[in-house]
Amino acid sequence: MSIVLAIILSAVAMTLIVGVRYLITSGAFAMATRARHPALYAGLDPQIRREIWWSLASAAIYGVPAGIVAWGWQNRGWTQIYEDVHAYPLWYLPLSVLLYLFAHDTWFYWTHRWMHEPRAFRIAHAVHHASRPPTAWAAMAFHPIEALTGAVVIPLLVFLIPIHVGALGLVLTIMTVMGVTNHMGWEIFPRFMWKGPVGAWLITASHHQRHHERYGCNYGLYFRFWDRLCGTDDGLGDFTRSHERSRARAAAGARGGDADRGGADRAA
Repeated sequence: MSIVLAIILSAVAMTLIVGVRYLITSGAFAMATRARHPALYAGLDPQIRREIWWSLASAAIYGVPAGIVAWGWQNRGWTQIYEDVHAYPLWYLPLSVLLYLFAHDTWFYWTHRWMHEPRAFRIAHAVHHASRPPTAWAAMAFHPIEALTGAVVIPLLVFLIPIHVGALGLVLTIMTVMGVTNHMGWEIFPRFMWKGPVGAWLITASHHQRHHERYGCNYGLYFRFWDRLCGTDDGLGDFTRSHERSRARAAAGARGGDADRGGADRAA
């Protein structure tokens, strides 16, 4: 098999992995949402279909650099990914995870903040903010330009910071779970994670909800460090209003369904 074909197949495989991972994770949290808050996504089916479409397009953009790097790691030893857990001290395992999360959070904060500049927002980031309110399916609903800014960060980091393959898997899991749960519309994590001393530095759905409400604040992904340092932290959002709107949509949908059934009965 030629090198070019092998790299293409690796990119295709990673695209499928990213896409399936998205569908499973977002689907699972969407089901949890319907169980916990049955009316929260009422009337949002067209929006959800659009979120899934954009997210699957983003999966291809994420998959290509990931596939190239995965091939290079396995066949050429390009990266700093290692498999022998004793290649570095054991204390480095959790440290490497924190280094990746902090580096990713830094990249995300500044590229996300740039995306809110008027021209960049109009061209690209408006696609993500078209989800009002965002749902569990919106985690990867990005314009290709924005997807590209997110797709390159982890592939770049594996060339710079040594990490065990298992620790890298944990980083990717945290990235996926936080991306989905931050857009879910309710708090799935314990109260100490979003309220109190721990929550003062971690980002969960309440913090990101405020970003989708007011736009010009709360740009971080995992930590509130950069928002606090740069004066863009606007505290936690409140789900009360969005939940009231969802109940209103559900009630309106029910009335519309009753009216349609009544009209059909009269016609019969």
